[in-house]
Amino acid sequence: MGDVIRFHPEPDTWEPSHETPAAAFSTEDTSERHHPYFTSENESVLTGVWECAPSIMEIDSYPVHEMMTLLSGSVTITDHDDGRSDTFTAGDTFLVAKGSHITWEITETLRKYYFIVT
Repeated sequence: MGDVIRFHPEPDTWEPSHETPAAAFSTEDTSERHHPYFTSENESVLTGVWECAPSIMEIDSYPVHEMMTLLSGSVTITDHDDGRSDTFTAGDTFLVAKGSHITWEITETLRKYYFIVT
């Protein structure tokens, strides 16, 4: 089954992730890690599990289209175009479109499945 991949919310191995700037962490915990499950040959599609400690970042232009399902934790996303704010928790699935101007605030250590299209 080389073309079928089962995702596990607790992978056997993790890799360090460096998506979050050190100054963005809002607690002493600065841990961030991920486990990639699939990357297309041209890296235009990425999937995996990502986990990050509480942090807050204003993102002027979200760099990718990303659909995610939260496994644990909490994130509040504020859309700067319409001022709307939504909080997502375990079990929620949502998409952030490429180019979105948002504030991304992890209020409780977050773990998510991600599906990214560049």
